[in-house]
Amino acid sequence: MPSFNRVILMGNLTRVPELRHIPSGLAVSDIGLAVNDKRKLQSGEWVDEVTFVDITLWGRTAEVVCEFLTKGSPLLVEGRLKLDSWDDKEGQKRSKLKVIGETIQLLGTRSGGGGGGRGRDDEGSRYYSSQSNEKNTGRSTPSQQQQDYYDSPSDGDDVPF
Repeated sequence: MPSFNRVILMGNLTRVPELRHIPSGLAVSDIGLAVNDKRKLQSGEWVDEVTFVDITLWGRTAEVVCEFLTKGSPLLVEGRLKLDSWDDKEGQKRSKLKVIGETIQLLGTRSGGGGGGRGRDDEGSRYYSSQSNEKNTGRSTPSQQQQDYYDSPSDGDDVPF
């Protein structure tokens, strides 16, 4: 049966992004994104709803977010859903649905300013992908390193909460 796993989200960062590296040297950053939505109640009143989404970025994409963005920065992310499962300290099974970000687009500042530099499009936003456009240098690709990271045994100490 065919399947399709693709997510596109636009929102604002909920915290200052932090960069870390896995043992292979690949950069990784876990960020939070607040996605706002409005809906109309049966009474005709409009209400704001916020959805908080956890996103993991890899490679150059993680580095760019940590270098250029801060809490409140607008961001567009394209990626895929991933379900993480683990046993907590009490032995309970836990799971969490998150997004693995593959492509991002920096949307400028909250005050509407754009940015200059590499990857800029005509509207002042910048876009980056975790996929490298460089020739193969014999090193493993970011997606291979991501899979190695997820396949490595975990003692549960690196669970994000």
